[in-house]
Amino acid sequence: MSSETFVQRTRIPAPAATVFDWHMRPGAFERLSPPWERVSVLASPGAISEGARVVLRVGLGPFGIRWTAVHRDIVPGRQFCDEQVEGPFARWHHTHTMEPDGPDACFLEDRIEYRLPLGVLGQLVGSAATRAKLRRMFDYRHATVAADLAAHAPWSEGSLHVAVTGSRGLVGSGLVPFLTTGGHRVTRLVRGRPADPSEVGWSAEGGIAEPALLEGVDAVVHLAGENIAAGRWTEARKAEIRRSRVEGTRRLAEQVARLRHPPRTLVCASAVGYYGHRGPEILTDASPPGRGFLADVCREWEAAAEPARQAGIRVVHMRLGVVLTPAGGALKKMLLPFRLGLGGRIGSGEQFLSWISLDDAVGAFAHALHMPAMTGAVNTVSPAPVPNKEFTRLLARTLRRPALFPLPAAVARLALGEMADALLLASTRAVPTRLLTTGYRYRHTNLEDALRHLLGR
Repeated sequence: MSSETFVQRTRIPAPAATVFDWHMRPGAFERLSPPWERVSVLASPGAISEGARVVLRVGLGPFGIRWTAVHRDIVPGRQFCDEQVEGPFARWHHTHTMEPDGPDACFLEDRIEYRLPLGVLGQLVGSAATRAKLRRMFDYRHATVAADLAAHAPWSEGSLHVAVTGSRGLVGSGLVPFLTTGGHRVTRLVRGRPADPSEVGWSAEGGIAEPALLEGVDAVVHLAGENIAAGRWTEARKAEIRRSRVEGTRRLAEQVARLRHPPRTLVCASAVGYYGHRGPEILTDASPPGRGFLADVCREWEAAAEPARQAGIRVVHMRLGVVLTPAGGALKKMLLPFRLGLGGRIGSGEQFLSWISLDDAVGAFAHALHMPAMTGAVNTVSPAPVPNKEFTRLLARTLRRPALFPLPAAVARLALGEMADALLLASTRAVPTRLLTTGYRYRHTNLEDALRHLLGR
């Protein structure tokens, strides 16, 4: 049976060699993987090279399947190929081509020759669905390549060495590959025994296992902290949330401050929970703190970086809103009930939600690394917070489902206790004044556009 061919061709406003180099660097596959796909890398050499193999686990319904591909036919600055040697297709040959269109642009073309399994039956059942899935995937991939290269362009003259805690968390899993594909070097600060030379042991309790390994790094990004939505807030759970953020930040700040050659910059995660429940009040980066457990934790969390400030290190506190990605966090938890048509507003629905897409959260952290005049608090949110009832309406519309089943406040409190008031019912209308005034360019300022991009709709 003959193979089918899929082609996606997009003009990218960057030189062919630049687009090629981006694809060659570690992290490119992670940046290109749509967040709605269940794909994990089991083995990879990192950067692409002739004959190198990458082994993936790809979700297929409730199951997973192993997929092994070999990189071949590399033409520097112009082309490389991936060929399946084990996986779900009877044949898969993927050619990536960067065709120059003048000195400052190129056409990025992905050409895939494939044959479905099960012969004629497989083609009859799966041909249209496969082509639609490929179109959806490569629309996302080409948009990501173009947007990432545009984001890197202003800072292309020099690379940074950045150490990152929480590198496999929600934001870290996007930030690390964004930095490495941009030509920056990343050292992961990891719990437990380091697995390779790019990792250094670290914990909130003990700090950096070998601080000397961070001598001379340009910046540290601190993302680690206990998940505040992982379980009901018992007193023990609240103590662990506070300890992981406050003590972990203090230890890290103290240790980097004592280095002979300390980093110039420390960028720490924080949260708009700093402001507490404030109704419709518009909250800028300079607004005072609110009341409640989360507000108290955020205030102490930010204060814990004081040893770094005292040592002359530039410290930035990124007050994150709800980070949107179907790969994790709040949006992932909402998808199943909304896909089943069981979603709806929470409580009155009037409470404001300060949101940001994962790509913009990653972009904002990178922006903070590159802006030497930026210090202190930065609201890391989109410019357009929305009431909960608007968020749930748009999510349902994006998924083509009704939103007819509201969650009463009393039921939320019965199920989650104090956590319901802080995470579901509190209203925080934060705006990103400092990001906008320092020239950060958002990818997603409209919630519906963001949801359609993130969900491949």
